[in-house]
Amino acid sequence: MSKKKNLFKIKKPKNLNTIFGLPAKSYTDEDFWKKECNTVLSEGWLFVGFVHELKKIGDVSPLFIANKPILLVKNNNNEIKAFHNVCSHRCLKLVDEKKNVGKIIRCPYHSWSYDLDGNLKAAPHIGGTNQHQPKGFNFLDHGLKPIRIYIWHDWIFINYNGKAKKFKDYAKPLIKKFNDIDLTKLKYATTLDFGKINTNWKFLIENFIEPYHVQFVHKTTTNQPLKDHYTVVDGICYGSGVDVKEEDTKNSSALSVTSRYLSLFPNFIIGTYFPNQVGVYLNIPISPGVTSQKRIIYTTDGKEMGEEEVKMVKNIWWNVHKEDHEMCERLQEGRSSPASEEGGLLSPVWEKGVQTFQKLIINATMKSKKIIKRKKNV
Repeated sequence: MSKKKNLFKIKKPKNLNTIFGLPAKSYTDEDFWKKECNTVLSEGWLFVGFVHELKKIGDVSPLFIANKPILLVKNNNNEIKAFHNVCSHRCLKLVDEKKNVGKIIRCPYHSWSYDLDGNLKAAPHIGGTNQHQPKGFNFLDHGLKPIRIYIWHDWIFINYNGKAKKFKDYAKPLIKKFNDIDLTKLKYATTLDFGKINTNWKFLIENFIEPYHVQFVHKTTTNQPLKDHYTVVDGICYGSGVDVKEEDTKNSSALSVTSRYLSLFPNFIIGTYFPNQVGVYLNIPISPGVTSQKRIIYTTDGKEMGEEEVKMVKNIWWNVHKEDHEMCERLQEGRSSPASEEGGLLSPVWEKGVQTFQKLIINATMKSKKIIKRKKNV
């Protein structure tokens, strides 16, 4: 009997210049998606939100990411906490929209209530009529389940399984690339919320980090020749950059500035744009074929961006991203073809970052498979 074909393994190249990408089912298959959620998106530091969006004590922000509902909360000490967004009673999703809850997070089902640190404060009639805390029922044992969290400047990261390295060690390859920018002086300028995009989250990452498509897809919105680009690969940080000869300091309709496009595994992406702009993208994996995306634009060195400039910048980036989204959605549609079963090809020059990213995906999911097999053999 022939062995079952592994549909999630990258095809081995015949020579150094023939590099295959991830097989199609890595972007479409429900089983792979579930495995990815429990490995790739759970074992490292996952980017989930922005500090500036939780302004007041009691602000809450629910997210559904990596197949799991989570809740970000600003507590009485102005700290942001992360919890699994389920009531300890019947596991109902507690919060379903961004809002301010005041001092208490209350379950709409049976009114179990929690403070802003996740401690259970009330379980009405749990032991019978007017029996709100029966003997042996300890409130301390039934608070919200916390999730490990780290705040890096304006960016919120969580680690689902609690086993990732300390954030600064994990993110070191990316952090060291910002010695030329004082990230403490970043100033929020504007938001572009693209909502849901009909593509796998990996395509959005891959598209961002490779420069190969720029002069073709963005030929009317940017002026950054391919020959001026270079690639970056440093462990779990990868991407590309471009050095242009004549900088466009006025943010005109065709972007032409020295830039860097970097990603930290798995889903954090950040771009720097000469002379005074940084963009950070939140890609939220929702399902194999759906991702939501938001881009926050900051200015550097505490600089202000006037109303007209903000309008111009938003217009430029909206158009650039819409061009990217069309390509990513068509990449997703292309994975429905049997011709894409074994994965497409990668440029050995321009898509080094994509190759690195895809290897990290496979290594994480295959490691999970080995652990499962080892447990079965015990």
